[in-house]
Amino acid sequence: MQQPRPRHQSVSGWLFPVALAVAVSLCLFLGLDVPVPRVAAHPLQDLAVRSPVLGTAPQTLLKRVRPPTRRGIAPRQLLEGVQNVGGDGMNNTSGNLTSLNSVVVPVALSEDGQSYYIVIQAGNTNFRAALDTASADLWLVASSCKTAACAPAPKYQLAYQSGTFGAVNGNQTAFDTSFADGTSATGFVALETVQISNLTVPGQAFGVVTATNVTSGSQISGVLGLGFPRLSRIFNAVANATPIFSTMSERGQLNYPLFGLSLTRNQSGSLSFGAIDGTVVKNNSLIEWSEVVPFSPFNTESNVSSYLQWTIPLTGLAVNGTSIPPSPTYPSDTSNHSLALFDVGTSGIFGPYQDVTRMFAQIDGARLVSDGQWAVPCDANETIAFQFGGTTFALEPTDYLIGPIDSNPDLCLSWPRATAPSSDGVDWQLGSAFMRTVYSIFSLGIDTKEPPMIGLYPLNNATAPAQPFDEVLSFFSTASETIATTLPNFPIPTPSFTTPLYAFNTSVPAPAGEIVSSGLATSTYSAALGTHHANATAISFITPSPTLATFLITDPAGHTFTSVSTAAQESVTLGQPPGWSAASVGLAFPGRMALVGCALSFIVSFVATFHLS
Repeated sequence: MQQPRPRHQSVSGWLFPVALAVAVSLCLFLGLDVPVPRVAAHPLQDLAVRSPVLGTAPQTLLKRVRPPTRRGIAPRQLLEGVQNVGGDGMNNTSGNLTSLNSVVVPVALSEDGQSYYIVIQAGNTNFRAALDTASADLWLVASSCKTAACAPAPKYQLAYQSGTFGAVNGNQTAFDTSFADGTSATGFVALETVQISNLTVPGQAFGVVTATNVTSGSQISGVLGLGFPRLSRIFNAVANATPIFSTMSERGQLNYPLFGLSLTRNQSGSLSFGAIDGTVVKNNSLIEWSEVVPFSPFNTESNVSSYLQWTIPLTGLAVNGTSIPPSPTYPSDTSNHSLALFDVGTSGIFGPYQDVTRMFAQIDGARLVSDGQWAVPCDANETIAFQFGGTTFALEPTDYLIGPIDSNPDLCLSWPRATAPSSDGVDWQLGSAFMRTVYSIFSLGIDTKEPPMIGLYPLNNATAPAQPFDEVLSFFSTASETIATTLPNFPIPTPSFTTPLYAFNTSVPAPAGEIVSSGLATSTYSAALGTHHANATAISFITPSPTLATFLITDPAGHTFTSVSTAAQESVTLGQPPGWSAASVGLAFPGRMALVGCALSFIVSFVATFHLS
């Protein structure tokens, strides 16, 4: 007769699967780093995805390239298909903030000289975000991003479960953005409280990036886009989820719906919201204001024009005082205006061949050395000037020379670089090489009252005498940089291009300075800039703790030059929520520790099971 099995064998029969389940649970607890759905902390935290509107079609929006090096800058391209869609989503007018603010924060230059960044808080964690006026979304790399480009960047910790995090459609709304150099970032859309200095923006939509090949360096974790909502990938996916600057302005949160940028050569500057930095602008009557140009819809996108990019008419060019009238690529479509985009996200200056060729023809010894790239004698002392409205903004050689060529140090690569025609009709792209020579003010405009405007305050003297070559040499000696390239042994002909069809529906008019009823700042603001006569005295000035210091420097050769420096940013911990560490939260274990914990949990489970059996 069969004997009953001992009791401990019966226990092992159920103990093993239980132990195995515990081991698997521990493994998942230790190893996974995934977004966890949370109960909404405020009424805006769970948003619906926009549903497609009948009759809309994929449209193409312009994205800027982020140049990886000075030698490999790709031109602008029309890359991305988006849909202008509608539906339920975020109500950006609820929970309006009535307190008005003006803030100014330090801006730093990345180690590779390609990006300017500020420190922001997402949740209560600090991050460095690169500034970009040619894109509109805020995005940060997440702890679940395992691509090589993410490795050095402090990450948004999904495991931390920030109390101000808000899921959008259960974290199922895709975020993606891409650039003309082939880089991209993908992830999902979420909400978080974002803070810039003492300016707090709750419920701000942003991209949680889980994969990217965008490399930034300097522990930069993402991008702070400052463009218009129409350019935003998030706004085109989630109703009313506006970019951060638009959010501040629509909620009436700023003293005035504008931001100002001061960029300097020596790695620092300032960004102000709601007011003008009074430590930079000394005479507001010298600010040249220009109305931003709206764009007609793409094909069947809509039947109204709207603002898309920080673009204004360029009224003139000059080299060493010789005037060169701009030649627009699409004169009949852009009211015979050559359009210029202001893009802090790129380091260079780009223009059409028909203009750039005539400019370098005014510089003795200039030659085309590669695709769109000119070299000039390093002892060139000509000024290059851009005119907006009635004001001329001059660049000296130390502004437009990129650096000496190592194979021929008597020649220097130079801005501007020529590009093929772009179907958006924007001929000129002015990056930090130009923007360092001005204090630039970007006013969003006011619904039904005031158009968006750009104000430029000159920091260079347009009538100053030619910059001495000794000063240029001194500048390059402090930069300690040459550019590794081989010059061709023969003249390169200027290429010819077939101009693509204009991308917009010109049957819908888009006059510069158009007053629109939505998409700008709330109409509760009083218009200070007007449409024809800007009253800059009505705009607040902010005077922070001293951010600028002027130094008189003498190099070993006895040459004296002036350097303007901005105070260093306060040291902060990046990517680390306060009072939180990987050791104290199971979900925060990094990869190797997770594997070790997982293995140990299996071993303990098996040992316990067989010991009892």
